[in-house]
Amino acid sequence: MIWEELDKSLIMTDLDVTCWEDVMKEIGGTLTKEGYTKDSYVDALIAREKEYPTGLDIDGIGVAIPHTDVSHVNKAGIAIGVLKEPVTFVQMGTDDETAKVGVVFMLSVVDPNKHMDHLQRIITIIQDKNVLNQLLEAKETDEIIEIIKEKENTL
Repeated sequence: MIWEELDKSLIMTDLDVTCWEDVMKEIGGTLTKEGYTKDSYVDALIAREKEYPTGLDIDGIGVAIPHTDVSHVNKAGIAIGVLKEPVTFVQMGTDDETAKVGVVFMLSVVDPNKHMDHLQRIITIIQDKNVLNQLLEAKETDEIIEIIKEKENTL
């Protein structure tokens, strides 16, 4: 279960950023500060996002799931950022379609096989528009964990 692996120090609400690069610096920087990733992680995230966009539009609510190569990671983790105001990300699988992203699930991946399981689990969670709306409204770390826990317990 994803909710059991969440570290409160990696969950941010009301994140005040103006562009997707700021998202990478803020959330990625927290992963680095907390020892999950190497100093090269944020630059690698930005480079990968330019090449392989991670924005998704789920019924009008934007979500991004950025991650990068295992060589920039010390240990596995999932950081979650709820943005104060949505920022534009290019949508996954496109070069020019965009999504206004309000929720970010950032992964530090050490095992590419387990990474796919996490990605599938996150996508299952975020396909529920109710869950996304609850996440966007959440103001506390514990609230975010509880929302994800409740959703996972119904799967």
